[in-house]
Amino acid sequence: MNRIAAMVLSVEALVIALAIPVAVSISDVAASTAIPVGLAITLAGLVVAAFLRRSKVAYYLGSALQVVVVALGFVVPIMFALGGIFALLWFVTLRLGRKVESARAARPERPGG
Repeated sequence: MNRIAAMVLSVEALVIALAIPVAVSISDVAASTAIPVGLAITLAGLVVAAFLRRSKVAYYLGSALQVVVVALGFVVPIMFALGGIFALLWFVTLRLGRKVESARAARPERPGG
């Protein structure tokens, strides 16, 4: 599950980085605000993705990051849609990942494999 969740966060970080010029040019956000905030959120997504294997807390941080990304829609309106899509992907990944992991745990170990 952590690979797919990390992939969702990594692609989401890329989308956030690409939203920085949109915030500056279309939404008239000052570059001195958009660049550091956008890069901080991008970096946070990448750091959380990297820690998914090591810590269960990273999953909670990833969920909090989804709220932040959707809230970016108040500044860059298209982020309501993009953030919503990534939040949906994130929570579906968590839900299905838990089901897959519990099914694997319930399956008996095969000898020799």
